[in-house]
Amino acid sequence: MRAEAWMFGATTAFFLLVSPAYWFITYDWTGTSALTMTTLLAAMVTLYLGFHAARMDPRPEDLKDAEIADGAGELGFFPPYSWWPLWCALTLGTIVYAVALGAWWLVIIGGALGAIALSGWIFEYYRGEHAH
Repeated sequence: MRAEAWMFGATTAFFLLVSPAYWFITYDWTGTSALTMTTLLAAMVTLYLGFHAARMDPRPEDLKDAEIADGAGELGFFPPYSWWPLWCALTLGTIVYAVALGAWWLVIIGGALGAIALSGWIFEYYRGEHAH
């Protein structure tokens, strides 16, 4: 995680230099506030990564003499394809479109179909081909 901490540290330094320069060039409060908050966010991530990098065992990516085989092993669970996010997005789009039109009867239909799609997405690993 040291490499990531250094990358975010460089980003923090960049935004620390750009924020006052932006203010002196444009005198724009909105952009300066956004750049200042971006600087603080990058600093927060830098401190978090640096704090945890100092307290954990180095990963194979952090060692200069590591071999490719050192990073072998279980990488985690990667879900297979799923159609449920498509149905959830379509029902949400239907609900938003119905609100824009003022068709409240369509909001109710979209909400009911959305509840079915969301429950299908939540429970897709409990039944069928990909059940655990």
